[in-house]
Amino acid sequence: MNSPNPALVTQRAAQRLPRLALLLFCAAYVMPGVFGRDPWKNADVAAFGHMAAIAEGRAGWFSPALAGLPADGALVPYWLGALFIKALPWLDPALAARIPFALLLVAVLMLTWYASYHLARTEAAQPLPFAFGGEATPVDYARAIADGALLAVMATLGLLQLGHETTPELVQLTGASMFLYALAAAPFRRSRSRVAALLSLPLMAASGAPAIATVLAIVGTAICGRSAYAQVRRTAWWIAAAGVIALALGTALSAWAWRVAGLAGLNPLTTARLLLWFGWPAWPLALWTLWRWRGHLLHRHIAVPLGITLSAIGACLAMGGSDRALMLGVPSLAVLAAFALPTLQRSASAAIDWFSVFFFSLCALAIWVIYAAMQTGAPAKPAANVVRLAPEFHPSFSAFALAIAIAGTLAWVWLVRWRTGRHRHPLWKSLVLPAGGVAMCWLLLMTLWLPLLDHARSYRPLLVRIAELVPRDACIAAPQMPRALLAALEAMGRYRVDAITPAATSPCEFLIVAGNERPGMPQIEGWKPVARVQRPTDRNDFTLVYRRADLVQPAR
Repeated sequence: MNSPNPALVTQRAAQRLPRLALLLFCAAYVMPGVFGRDPWKNADVAAFGHMAAIAEGRAGWFSPALAGLPADGALVPYWLGALFIKALPWLDPALAARIPFALLLVAVLMLTWYASYHLARTEAAQPLPFAFGGEATPVDYARAIADGALLAVMATLGLLQLGHETTPELVQLTGASMFLYALAAAPFRRSRSRVAALLSLPLMAASGAPAIATVLAIVGTAICGRSAYAQVRRTAWWIAAAGVIALALGTALSAWAWRVAGLAGLNPLTTARLLLWFGWPAWPLALWTLWRWRGHLLHRHIAVPLGITLSAIGACLAMGGSDRALMLGVPSLAVLAAFALPTLQRSASAAIDWFSVFFFSLCALAIWVIYAAMQTGAPAKPAANVVRLAPEFHPSFSAFALAIAIAGTLAWVWLVRWRTGRHRHPLWKSLVLPAGGVAMCWLLLMTLWLPLLDHARSYRPLLVRIAELVPRDACIAAPQMPRALLAALEAMGRYRVDAITPAATSPCEFLIVAGNERPGMPQIEGWKPVARVQRPTDRNDFTLVYRRADLVQPAR
């Protein structure tokens, strides 16, 4: 016998979030970080290097490479970026490559909304009817839950930076969100759900995650196979077929790679810290969902997101605490969090609100104070800290960025005033301030602090130093150097880079090797030391530049 449904929702509480406000939320979350910056180290610039190499003809479409080093099997993300670079030649290549990934982030938000909507429409997820009527209608209730899930995705801290990069993991996240939608919509949208299943898992495999795609196929087949809906049980075969296609595609593209570190490679403290902050504030709400809906764990509105979330957590632990594997569970975790909303007590909702107000208001205040210090030199201590932590950084002023930041801050003040007023009824109210605070702080960082962050995270300052020593048309030997630096040298520095040939036999006239804190430069046979250079914000990493000894002019 099933436990009683814990959801008691009135029609007034099931009002949906105004669509204009929802669109503004999404725009404030997605658009900052797309414009006005270089690719950042490490994964962001490495992926961009592959895209630029394909677009410029320095690497093949089916054999992408950086400085001669072959890429992994994640072809689809590199194709996406390369196609947009070629299709938009008048744009900066980094911006052109970033556009499809911004659209993918929009797709993740949309798929999460529709998945939550369909799961909330199932019979087991519906709120209890009242004796004298007045309970929420199924469609309005489902919309309110879906709005809450969308806000939970935007409020999740771990997705903030990773979701704005041009990396294969964002394509994998899109595939995981599409698979979540496929399972959720199976009882209501037979054709769409099956097409989504056949697209989602192969997409993940072609983006470098065939193992996770295979695990999700097993989980999805098991959930659909025991469903009470006959149509969903028939969908299990389509899920299994998608898993087989993903497995075959991953093999054909050589996308299988052993990334399992095992439990012995886990640092318990670091992993616990990652799990704690990455999914905040969705994971406390998800745990509350599992407790309040504990008698319904096998119903699809809980089983579907729980199965995908546990798969992502398992992949994270197996890969030694990988945040990029954990990111694949963010949409399903947000869906679980949304089903906590009908069961939250007023005291818990108030605690979330006041924590959000104080935390994000303090963050915004800190961002503004440090921005003022960068522009005016006052307060003196924050200005001195910026100079110490970001040497050679020269602040620039943008009236447009300042206007956007002021507008975002005023919107936050209005949102706090709205939430602390008498608006206590909407089901999604408890996630408005967390999502709004994250969007506001991200907007401020990507406007007021963008030049500082670009200086700290980009390879541009290092390339400027290398350009003073190495001509732009030179060939650079760079064996055993990180892929991010190779990508920066090729795509941003416009150098010809060889990372395959050993230094002793390289035909290049210049050589770069990794250095350390020890002063001086070790002698390398056949090469003459030139200089030690470093990124201004990297205190411990040095790049040593050499020139072929037979090309050095003797002193007169």
